[in-house]
Amino acid sequence: MKVALSTRGFAGLLATLALAVLTALTVLTAGAPRAEAATGVSAVAEALRENPVYVDPAASAQLSDAEADALAEQIRDADKALFVAVLPADQPTDGLLRDLRTATGVTGLYAVRVGDRFDAGADSSVLPRDAVRNLVGSVRGERDAGTQLDDFTDRALANMGGSAPAGWDSSDGGGVSTAGLITTGVVLAVGGGGAYALVRRNRRRHEEEQRAALEQLRVVVDEDITAFGEELDRLDFHPGEAGADDAMRAAYERALDSYDRAKSAMAAAGKPEDVRAVTQTLDDGRFALAELAARREGRPLPERRPPCFFDPRHGPSVADAIWTPPGGATREVPVCAADRTRLADGLDPVVREVDTEYGRRPYWEAGPAYGPWAGGYFGGSILPGLLVGTMLGSMMATPAYAADYGSGYGDFAGAGHEGGDVSGADFSSDDFGGGFGGGDFGGGDFGGGGDFGGGGF
Repeated sequence: MKVALSTRGFAGLLATLALAVLTALTVLTAGAPRAEAATGVSAVAEALRENPVYVDPAASAQLSDAEADALAEQIRDADKALFVAVLPADQPTDGLLRDLRTATGVTGLYAVRVGDRFDAGADSSVLPRDAVRNLVGSVRGERDAGTQLDDFTDRALANMGGSAPAGWDSSDGGGVSTAGLITTGVVLAVGGGGAYALVRRNRRRHEEEQRAALEQLRVVVDEDITAFGEELDRLDFHPGEAGADDAMRAAYERALDSYDRAKSAMAAAGKPEDVRAVTQTLDDGRFALAELAARREGRPLPERRPPCFFDPRHGPSVADAIWTPPGGATREVPVCAADRTRLADGLDPVVREVDTEYGRRPYWEAGPAYGPWAGGYFGGSILPGLLVGTMLGSMMATPAYAADYGSGYGDFAGAGHEGGDVSGADFSSDDFGGGFGGGDFGGGDFGGGGDFGGGGF
């Protein structure tokens, strides 16, 4: 018995020592460079060309080796050109993002934490300006570097386009010894449990975000359903009333059926994209009511048009009107009769606002979950033009949007999303601002009039 215990103890000791050595070797050969105290932009850029995560030795207390390696592995697995640098608090920040992008020479998204300050910049072909600003703002209050960078990475990878640079490909074809293969196998076996836990955690977080988005939408859609039910009550139509004909009764039945189907579909909704079918059904029901009203009043039947852009509860639009949102581009939008009059008189339309963490905002500035809601009302063909330049439009332009909120909303992609290409200094410096500005969420653009309004530095 003593011999057996001694053998097990000796084997455990050997395993512990082997794992310690192998882990150290793995970090040295595959981890983010940390051995040299080099804080110059060129040194950081050189490291990032080899690995997606760089932690300066002077900032190693912010992000552990294990956290940095897990983050780098997540980025590699996603095959996206996301660069993360953690630098000491005394790192010069004037033009840092722009200079880092220039020195690295690779199209992508660059996230930098300097001390406890954080900001990011991206080539617009990889991630639109509004999307970068929103992502930075979503993690600004997180003081722990590991949590902040993990959250930012999760959200960025789900929205950015392009692919990782070739320099991150660890399969370089070089000679590998048998001992190296055994080492790798042991480390992978031990680390497999941690990797699986990370995948499960990310999947669980994604599911939680989806549930939160659905609950956010449920409030708005329930308001829409209630408003439609009130329209049915005010209609005061009876199928057997004098003058009612089969066409009127058919339109009324379609409206009632739309009301019931919308309620059932919303009750059964399990993810945000399910909401699209609900609002499409409500739009069908409102058009049926418009047709019924025209028949009862002896007017020409209405043309099938999308609902009022400013608030679909206003009913089917009657015309297209020119409208310029504050700080945005002019576009043509479908409007109801009342909003057409307001615009013609120089007044603001009556806009559908929803609750956000920043207060009441128009639905097109409220977040990505409203894509399916708007898509059901306006369809894929006209939606990109309606939402051009808005927060929602920018988010829907990202190639990963369909994975979370469904597809078929039209061509938001524009010129496409490319990342990971070697472009050297041939990029728009406006995409990376001119320095680190202060201010709250949405304030400032790094002093350079660029694409990055986060203002965290």
